[in-house]
Amino acid sequence: MPDTNDRTTVTVVLPNALLTLFTGSEPRVEVAASTVGEVFDALEARWPGMRDRLRDSTPAIRRHINVFVDGRRATLDTPLAPGTEVFVLTAISGG
Repeated sequence: MPDTNDRTTVTVVLPNALLTLFTGSEPRVEVAASTVGEVFDALEARWPGMRDRLRDSTPAIRRHINVFVDGRRATLDTPLAPGTEVFVLTAISGG
């Protein structure tokens, strides 16, 4: 059985839209996480309320949020390797 404390350090790149909502948030932050879901939990611990902006109640990543790991779209269960960069992007739409 894997150790639940066996997390790796990853870098998270956050969009400006989130930075303006959470005082003291930074565009790049390092967190200990082994999945994208754990990244969201770590962000929540630093900036309460951020997780709710990123995922819905099912839980799944909100449809207007895109998360990329190694150039691929990620889910909450996407595993993370040491040193991975996790990009959180807000969707852009127009008419």
